[in-house]
Amino acid sequence: MYKFNYKSIYCLALVAVFACNIFAQNKYFKNWEAGTSPQEIGKRLAENWEKRTFEYESGKRKFVIYPEICTWYGSLKVAKSIKDKPLQQKLIAKFDRFFTEEGKTHINPVAHVDYSMVGSLPLEIYIQNKDKKYLEFGQPMADKQWSDPTPDGITKEARYWIDDMYMITILQVQAYRATKDKKYLDRAALASAKYLEKLQKENGLFHHADDSFFYWSRGNGWFAAGMAELLQELPKNHPKRAEIMSSFQKMMASLLKYQAESGLWRQLVDVPESWEETSGTGMFAFAMVTGVKKGWLDEKTYGPAARKAWLALVKKLDDKGNVSDVCIGTNKGFSVQYYLDRQRLVGDLHGQAAFVWTAMALLEK
Repeated sequence: MYKFNYKSIYCLALVAVFACNIFAQNKYFKNWEAGTSPQEIGKRLAENWEKRTFEYESGKRKFVIYPEICTWYGSLKVAKSIKDKPLQQKLIAKFDRFFTEEGKTHINPVAHVDYSMVGSLPLEIYIQNKDKKYLEFGQPMADKQWSDPTPDGITKEARYWIDDMYMITILQVQAYRATKDKKYLDRAALASAKYLEKLQKENGLFHHADDSFFYWSRGNGWFAAGMAELLQELPKNHPKRAEIMSSFQKMMASLLKYQAESGLWRQLVDVPESWEETSGTGMFAFAMVTGVKKGWLDEKTYGPAARKAWLALVKKLDDKGNVSDVCIGTNKGFSVQYYLDRQRLVGDLHGQAAFVWTAMALLEK
């Protein structure tokens, strides 16, 4: 007969507590009705991206652009989570054109956050398949971003636009994930702290810019998503973690107050007459799902909100895997009407990316 001692009893108690916590965190993210599960929806969104051509192929622009990378990143992680190897391989092969001489001409060499973050994608491929050619493509882009830092230690690409808190963060975090070199986390954390100091308002939200005093949904979404990525990797004893976590939690608490009855958030988060918009919603849902699963957010408070947002997004998906009510690419504005009048698109990659990130978060263990 097995004899229990205090040590074994203590270990069993820890296992029981851990199991209970996992159950509590996951109960809001399972038991999906047919056609609404993250496995089904994530696969549809990833396949939608895999079949698309690049915008440079149509002549719309010259270079691969960040919404393509954002959608691709989430699609790759979904394919891995659902163990769909054929889809995963297709998504990886889609990148190989950029190793050719012609393909390289479609990677913008200019030092700009929107162009530099392209490096986050080959780093994800390296994380998945360990082929060093992808690491050798992406890591130099992360290092170049900090090749000539400002006197306060952050990249000269910093514009103090809210978007940067995702664009800078994801590249540096991915470089850390690929190499385990903590300098990349330190860079991302320092830049995030500087941005928070300048941009976050008392209510936890962010104006579109320092001269555009509106709480634009997708703009705020970039912060929510970026900090969710960073906080997953920052060690608990990192000197910037507590500050960043506090800012993240403050924002999430504020967002709860503004979620519409439908489960979506509005184009202007705090303006009731604003139309309900999907890219910001997807980013907020991604952040909340991640926060609940990681134990940063109370599951009983944020789990239902995140589930409600997911199901609302599912209703916005058509039979081709395109999400509707996505705000068009938007520069800073100077009136409420400017934001209310922004065109609503179907299938725009800002919305596709945010939605597939939520699927990605729901699928991750």
